[in-house]
This record gives sequence, structure tokens and C-alpha cells, in this order.
Amino acid sequence: MVEDRQADNHQGEDSAAHMQTDSEFDSQVFLDGLDAIFQAGKAKDDAEPYLQQALVDAENAGDDAGLLTVLNETMGFYRSQGRHKENMWIIQRAIELATRMRIEGSEAWTTTLINAATGLRAAKQYDQAEDLYQQALSSAAKTLKPNDRRLAALHNNLSMLYSETGRFDQAEQELRQAMTILQDSSPDPSTDLDLASTNTNLALLLLQEGTDGKHEDKREAIVQDATDHAAKALEIYRQGHLEESAHYASALAGYAQVRFFAGRFDQAVQAYRQSLAIIESRYGKGSDYYTITSQNLDQAEEAAKEAGQNPDAVDASLPTAAHPLKDEGNTGIDSDSYTGYNLDSHRTSATPDISGLALSMAYWEQVGKPMIQERYPRYLSRMAVGLMGHGSDCYGFDDAVSRDHDFGPGFCIWLTEEDYQAIGEDLEADYLALPQDFMGFHPRTDSVRAKGANRRVGVFEIGDFFESLTGYRQAPPEDHPHEWLLLDEPTLAAATNGKIFADPLGRMLSVRQGFKNMPDDVRFSLISRRLGMISQAGQYNLPRSLARGDGAAAMLSINEFVRATASLVFLVNNPLTVGYLPYYKWQFAALRRLSRLMAARLGEITQELEDVLRLASAACYGGAGFGEGGTGAGPAAKQVQEKIEGICARIVQELQAEGLTNSRETFLEWQRPYIEAHIHGTDPVLHSI
Repeated sequence: MVEDRQADNHQGEDSAAHMQTDSEFDSQVFLDGLDAIFQAGKAKDDAEPYLQQALVDAENAGDDAGLLTVLNETMGFYRSQGRHKENMWIIQRAIELATRMRIEGSEAWTTTLINAATGLRAAKQYDQAEDLYQQALSSAAKTLKPNDRRLAALHNNLSMLYSETGRFDQAEQELRQAMTILQDSSPDPSTDLDLASTNTNLALLLLQEGTDGKHEDKREAIVQDATDHAAKALEIYRQGHLEESAHYASALAGYAQVRFFAGRFDQAVQAYRQSLAIIESRYGKGSDYYTITSQNLDQAEEAAKEAGQNPDAVDASLPTAAHPLKDEGNTGIDSDSYTGYNLDSHRTSATPDISGLALSMAYWEQVGKPMIQERYPRYLSRMAVGLMGHGSDCYGFDDAVSRDHDFGPGFCIWLTEEDYQAIGEDLEADYLALPQDFMGFHPRTDSVRAKGANRRVGVFEIGDFFESLTGYRQAPPEDHPHEWLLLDEPTLAAATNGKIFADPLGRMLSVRQGFKNMPDDVRFSLISRRLGMISQAGQYNLPRSLARGDGAAAMLSINEFVRATASLVFLVNNPLTVGYLPYYKWQFAALRRLSRLMAARLGEITQELEDVLRLASAACYGGAGFGEGGTGAGPAAKQVQEKIEGICARIVQELQAEGLTNSRETFLEWQRPYIEAHIHGTDPVLHSI
């Protein structure tokens, strides 16, 4: 789908013209300079150095608000360039900075959430993106007026996420809402670029809906509707004489895709060629945008050749919305030539291959939500819905093996205390009366640990739900580090995992975010403790145990080393953005997933830890089986110790890169004073040395 305009249309001129001083940073001067760069068509060469210098200037000036502005603009630029790996670091910095600034409830917070979510969506980090979009919706309800165009951008981008994850009905609802906001707020809809983008997005969404296997009898009408919206977008650019805009390329590419879908490959080729020329001049050939459009052009040219269509013979002026193109002799979809979605009609299982979270969401949308709309319409806009807590499905780690217990159709409804008092018992009864067979799955088989007060699905009061998981109705205050340190990481993981499908009031998201936002002092204190255990178990006690031939003690030392290192990886990456390390069963599943994230810190250590565990048995017991180290223990023991030292050296490199130490000492116990120097609180519980 086509990106709508966001932070990346505030971009500007050469950096020398607007250099900031070390003592001050002027955000407006920065934005003006960025705009000048883009207006001059120099973004490809000049935007990145300008943005990087601005980051340095804002930091040197100690201007957090200015730094947040630069980070937001950088997110938009990297996204437009398809540089998602670099953008992950920028997104994380922006969220951490905004949280530290305590700007929740402000327009700046809403804007940052939208931009961060859009960057994550572009990088296909859909779960994280959706979480931030939902937070942005809740924040926007408090900070933006109903006709604020930023709200339209939010609905537009959320629509893209729904589309990219196959939820086309929800995607269309979001787009229609965005279009209504734009039309109501626009001084001249006929030249409104945001309306043009929304029309293009709607055209492409209609194509996706047309291939989902549910609209066979409406395909011809869908093609025509998509064509009209795509042509309307082009007409808006022409009416406003805006063909030089970089976003015109998106409208042309969208129109090309519609015509390809309709079997008019010649017109698709022509539109793709025009789009590609603009993309090259504005973004260069190194972007994802250029690569994808070029591939689409190649496909269209090949299809036109096979169909005997000559794109060079087509009139250079593409059709306008005032005279929308009608297919002549080639209406609807040529299924032989359209290389779209393949529908699998030969399933070998009675149940689909679907994750617990996806099953839960589908059950809510198709079974739960209609019941709420019928019986509790007043409360639909007040209740939060989702799935989180204990269980492999809440972490997204479930598989066929997991389905023997605590798996099946179900979801959580979270209510405020007031609403729970009013409808909680009745709603729980209605929830239990819902059909239990869904999508080929039978009713949930709950384990002993998931019954009664510990049930994992159903109706909950928000505070009660978190108290059942953590002992706290909301996260401890920042100045209560002793309470934070009582909460172990698996507990916090269960309180912050899963997915919230809807939260109109934002209460559930707010409480969950509170538990994710571990205070820096606590995080640094835990990092210091983990360094101590890594050093004690892996660098000190393991060699001594091996030297004694005490295989059992050596094995336990390796276990403690691995657990402490796994925890450290999550703490260094910051739970605010990557969550917490879950309990032992899923620790490596979580580490592997984290290591696949773009810009993950210490991600390569996951494989090293697995190697240590593979070597552990031979290192500790060698060829003797059980008992003292055998003849094969020596070489394996040496390998284990070398790997552990390599991991420790890599940890020091990361701590240096994060500015947490300037020491090169690889015996990690001696790194602890450098880490604890960053702790500002004086509570003795924070300081281990």
C-alpha cells in the first residue's frame, strides 16, 4: 500500500546553511532547513548528514524537545529510504526519550507514537506496530480534535497494518474513517494530497478484497470501484498542479497496480514508468521503493508482451476521475494473467494452522464482538479486549504441541472498576454462553492452574487482572525501586505480553505500559547484578569446578551463566521496547525472536549460548558418562571457556557502545562500578557494591 505523508514531508536544505550552536538548538530552523533540502530535490545526498548533525546539536544543547523533533523526522526519512534496520534504533531512542520526558497525554506523545508505529509497520514488526497504533488512538482521543488531520493519518496507517495482516474489513473501515476526516477538514478536497493518498490506498485495498475468495460475484464492480479511486487520486494531483510532488509516484504506482489487476498491462507499464522516474530522482535507486516498483514494471512489461499489448501506443495522458476508464472488452479480472493470491482449497487438516493470538482475535471479531454490539452496545466503546498473561499463546510461541491444554477459542475482556461492578457478572455469563466450537477448534481444555481466580480468558476488572499476575494493580512508582526489584522478569513478561485488540479508553494499554517502563535506575541495578553472576558463575566458578572434576557443579555454573546472560540481553535492549525475558521454558524462544529484530543488541549471543549448552555435557562429564570428568572433557571444557570469554568480551563492547562504561576490562565483576555510576537514586537496594 501507499505511504501517507507524515514526518517525512517536513524535510529541508544543506546543513551548512543552518548549523546549530552547541549552546542552543532551534527546532524551527532545523525544520526549515530540512524542508529546503527536500524542496531542492537534494534529499538523496543531503538529508542524512543534515539529520545526523542535528541529532548531535540537539544533544549537545541538552534540548530534549528538539532532540525528539529530530528523531521523529529521522524516522520518516529512514522509512522512506527503506532503511529499516537503522530506523529500529531511532524508533527505540524516540520512545525512550519521550517516556523519560513524561509527555504522555500531549500531542508530541501522540505524534511520536504514530511515527514510531509506522516505522515498525514498514519494517514488518506488526505486533509492536499495532500496539503503538492502539496507544496512539487512545492518546489521540485526548489530545487531537475529531477533525485533526493527524488523526486521519493515524487511521490511514492503521488501515495499512490491517491490510498487510489480512484483516481487510477492518482496513476498509479505517480508510473510510480517514477519508471522512479529511473531507470534513479540507479547505479544497479537489487538490488535497492527503485525500489523494487515501483514494490510492482504498483502491489497492479493494484489489486485495477482490482476491480473498469471498467476492467472486462482485469482482467486476470491485475493479471499477478501484479504478475510480485510483484515477481520483491522479486527478487531485493534476487539479493542484502537484505532479512534481514525490508522493505523485505513489499515486501512479497505485494506478498501475489497479490497471494490471484489470488486465490492462499496457496502461500499467506506462504508469509504472512515470512513477519510477520520480522515485529515482527523489529517493535514488537504492531504496526498497525503487526496487519494488522496478520489479512491478518488469512484470507488467512481460505481461503486456504476452497479451499483445503495446504500452508505447497508449495515449500519454492517463485517465482522470472526471472521465474514469471503463474496461472495453476486458472487464473484470483475467484470472489466467493475474498473478495475485493463490487460494489453497486442499487443506489436509480439519483445523487451520493458526496461532493462538490470531485465533483469539478472529473469535473476538466474529463471535464476541457481535454479542457485545447486541447486548452491551453502551459499553463497547469502554471495554478493552485482547489476550495476554500466562500461556505460550500469549507469547506467540504456541505450536501443535501446545494445543493439549489451555488452548482454543477465547479472549479477555477488561473493564474499569465502575463498569465491572455494573455488568461484570452478567457479561461473564454471556461470555461463557458463547459458542465454544470455532474454526474447527473445540472448547478450551483448561489446566488445573488456569481455573477459577487464575482463569486465563473471560471478563476481568483491569486492576484485578494485573494484581492476579503481579501482586500489583498497577506498576510501582519510579521512586519505589524495592518494589520493582520484587517483581521478577517472568512475572513482568506475563504482565506485558500478548496483544490488545481494542482499548477505546486506553486504560489497559496505559497500565500495561507502566509495567513495561522499568525505571532506568532499576534496570542499571539489574544489569550490574547480571554482570556479577555472569562473572561469578562463568568466569570464576566454572573453571574451578572443571579443574576439580566436579561435573555437577560445573553444569550448574553453566546454567547460572546462561540464565544471567539471557536476562542481560533483554535488559540491555530495554524491556520498554522488547519486553521481558519469560520463564525458563520459553527463554530461548524469546532470545531467538529478539535476535531477529532489526538493530537488536547482542543478538548474536543467542547462538553462542546455545553452543555453550551443546558443549556442556561433554565439558562437564566427557567420556565418563556420569561421575567425574572423562577423557573427552578437556577439549570441550576449553571450548566452553573460550566461548564464555568471547561472550563476555562482546558484552563489554556493547556496554561501551551504550556509554555505560569506558573500561575494557573483560572480567565482568570489575565492570559493575561503571554501570552503577549511572544510578541516580540513593536507595541502598539499588547498589550492590
